[in-house]
Amino acid sequence: MKTKLKWLAGALLLLALIVWAFMPTPTEVELASVRQGRFERAVQEDGKTRVRERYVVSAPLTGRVQRITLRQGDSVAQGAVVATLWPVAPTLLDARTRAEQSAHRDSLQAVLNRAQAATARAQAALEQARTELHRSEALAQQGFVSPTQNETGRLALRLREQEQISARHDEDAARYNLAQATAALQNFARAPQEARPQAYAVRSPVAGRVLRVLQGSEGVTPAGAPLIELGDPGALEVVADLLTEDAAQITAGTPVELAHWGGPTVLTGRVRLVEPGAFTKVSALGIEEQRVQAVIDITAPPAQWRALGDGFKVEVRVLVQVEEGATLVPVSALFPVGSRWGMFVFEQERVRLREVDVVSRNGVDAWLSSPLAAGTQVVAYPDSKLQDGARVRAR
Repeated sequence: MKTKLKWLAGALLLLALIVWAFMPTPTEVELASVRQGRFERAVQEDGKTRVRERYVVSAPLTGRVQRITLRQGDSVAQGAVVATLWPVAPTLLDARTRAEQSAHRDSLQAVLNRAQAATARAQAALEQARTELHRSEALAQQGFVSPTQNETGRLALRLREQEQISARHDEDAARYNLAQATAALQNFARAPQEARPQAYAVRSPVAGRVLRVLQGSEGVTPAGAPLIELGDPGALEVVADLLTEDAAQITAGTPVELAHWGGPTVLTGRVRLVEPGAFTKVSALGIEEQRVQAVIDITAPPAQWRALGDGFKVEVRVLVQVEEGATLVPVSALFPVGSRWGMFVFEQERVRLREVDVVSRNGVDAWLSSPLAAGTQVVAYPDSKLQDGARVRAR
């Protein structure tokens, strides 16, 4: 009897070992917790700072500019002299050209004389017409001249007046042409010591600091050439190139965070403007992208970003969606289940499939509308072979 019991116990033990050997082992999973907190969805791009109002001071005339002694960062008062120019003297004339200019001046003098004679002739004709009209009117009162003849005299007087006006205009035009030719000839005929031009001072239109010196060395510059760039580094704004599909979610007043600019704190800002016109930009991968510029005002106290300057790089995070007290779960815990989202909830060494509704998501967290208690453990990065009710153990 004892032998049978021993054999039975051995058989049961062997059967238990076989069952244990072929029993599926619990799957190792990584767990994460549901939590309540702040949800943020942001558009993140690189941006750069720029002076809000910059002024490029240009040469008002062609001339030789004196070497500019101002340097980048120097303060400039409004109306202060930032550059000095001397107008370029005209080239000297040779003997032949000077003779041609002199002959041209003489011909213009003759034209003026002829115009003056024509004016005198028109004046005499006007006086004659006026006298004849007075005589005709006196005879008409006595009945010796018909009214038709008086009307002819008035028309003749009006014609002579217009001829006199035309003659005076011709005389004025001839006088101006002669004055122009005479002035040019006099400039070329001046002695070298008399031909020194007067210096012209270029003044700053605003009070600010020098951003760039565009013409540092002395030299001849044409009219309109940029000399120096001015602005106020204390009035900065940030410009970021955003994809048009991201920019469509942003409006004026959207909060912004500015990070990785070199300082210890994250600066706050606010979108002032999303420009209405987009442009095409080729990415580093050679893909054409439609982008648009967003202009951002820095709302942080100036003492926090005093080290920032014009053209500094910053990392821009535009907070397009913010929710306090949201139910958050890691994005890695979600997977599609039909038209909804699903995740595995860890309960008593097993996982249970639960379908949830996602309000929004970012790169880390998903905001759920389904009621889940904070601290509920879910499976992060679930294996595709994991099934509802499967035994698991935490990794």
